[in-house]
Amino acid sequence: MKLAIAATVLRALPDKPSVGSRVDVLLRRMLVDSENAAANALEIWLAGSTSAGSARVNETMRALGLYDSEMYGGYEVERSLQAPIPIRVESQPRLEPGKYTTAWDLARLARAVHLASGGKGRLPRLGVTAAEARYLLWLLAHVGDRGKLGRYLAAPSAVLHKAGWNSTSRHDAGLVFWPGGVYVAAVMTWKAAGVRSSGDVLAGRVAAAAFERFRSVG
Repeated sequence: MKLAIAATVLRALPDKPSVGSRVDVLLRRMLVDSENAAANALEIWLAGSTSAGSARVNETMRALGLYDSEMYGGYEVERSLQAPIPIRVESQPRLEPGKYTTAWDLARLARAVHLASGGKGRLPRLGVTAAEARYLLWLLAHVGDRGKLGRYLAAPSAVLHKAGWNSTSRHDAGLVFWPGGVYVAAVMTWKAAGVRSSGDVLAGRVAAAAFERFRSVG
């Protein structure tokens, strides 16, 4: 959902944020560090409050044809500061009340950003320039978590992604670039008893299986 916040923020700007500006710093903290406080601050920057900012994010998702996701209010800051990045899950996730999404929507959002980097798709019509989309991809390329989609992918492939998690679920969605092209991968996992490493392994296997499939067909 943080990628949707970022896309909505870029819609509100005339061009990509200047390096070191408040919005640039918040976007980096939200996407690269997955900082919840930065996500909340960007929603407030968008519309004056997290609830109003969420409404703007939902409007962006609907404009992109994403109807199985809902952003409602801000993120829990205390939990995000105390809990380490979780490592596991399998099955259909139950997200905290008021927020939900699907792997399908996350995959389509990642695809929309990729298309926009070339001036194509719906995002440019919503006000996101190609330069802004490339800036967003650059941020995703600097996400440090390589244990999910990128677990079994080695150079020269590159994974541009954003992972998310809570106590019982996690997801990872993004773009895998390799010399033969680029593809979208998105995995969501869930377990009521809590998260462990198998969900990350599953994400890695899905991305690797897709890579082998696309490589085999050229």
